[in-house]
Amino acid sequence: MKKILLFVVLAVLFMSMDRNQDAYKIFNKKGDETNFRKLVAKALDADVVLFGELHNNPINHWLQLELSKALYQEIGNKLIMGAEMFESDNSLIISEYLQGKVNDRNFEAEARLWPNYKTDYKPLLVMARDSSIHFIATNIPRRYASLVNREGFEGLNSLDSEAKGLIAPLPVKYDAELSGYKSMLTMMEGSSHTNQNLPKAQAIKDATMAYFILKNLKPGSTFIHFHGTYHSDDFQGIMWYLLDARPDLKIMTISSVEQKVIDKLNEENLNKADFIIATPASLTKTH
Repeated sequence: MKKILLFVVLAVLFMSMDRNQDAYKIFNKKGDETNFRKLVAKALDADVVLFGELHNNPINHWLQLELSKALYQEIGNKLIMGAEMFESDNSLIISEYLQGKVNDRNFEAEARLWPNYKTDYKPLLVMARDSSIHFIATNIPRRYASLVNREGFEGLNSLDSEAKGLIAPLPVKYDAELSGYKSMLTMMEGSSHTNQNLPKAQAIKDATMAYFILKNLKPGSTFIHFHGTYHSDDFQGIMWYLLDARPDLKIMTISSVEQKVIDKLNEENLNKADFIIATPASLTKTH
């Protein structure tokens, strides 16, 4: 009896260990499974790569670094990097850090960095520093996004010229009918604190990130940009502003989703981007 029980236990353990637990899968917008090599090939043909991440997803951050390395291996210093996580008024200290004029301790003490900087974004910045790649702080300073959240776009008009140099040029175009912005208000329906300016605060971020991408994009280069997936899902957000200014741009988008099972792409995740990275919802988080 003990031998039979031992056999059953060992069999169960063996079957558990034999499961193929994929950490991620990559799909195209139609839901067909693809792979990292094809994603890289498409990225090399783009002027701008918009990599939408889930901020606390370790696979997303690892793939961001791997994609950046793969692009650098092919095009070298024609690669430009940038991210939502760094605000435009931090451009000087980032430039000094990339040039080796500021050490890690001082940079991390003086720059406004996200809580998961060391695990998730520092590897990207270090790669840029060590490879002499330009890394651009693209996001609007959060105090100005908060101003729009309180007063609408009109609140920006009172800023001085130096402050206005840190954001997208005014007046900012805004399409309130874009589904990404409309859904922000829909989610607030029924709340006693519905804020009609909330999607405008999102839009000023999108517009500013697009502005600094275009300002630093060079002919023949590829700009890879990292941001929360909501900023480019459904080919909207940053992409809308990029194409409004430069309809000729070749843009590739990447979205990130979590699913209970990743054998196939859930219907609600189809057509979010050119490529969709699916990871298990049970994946451990970076913060």
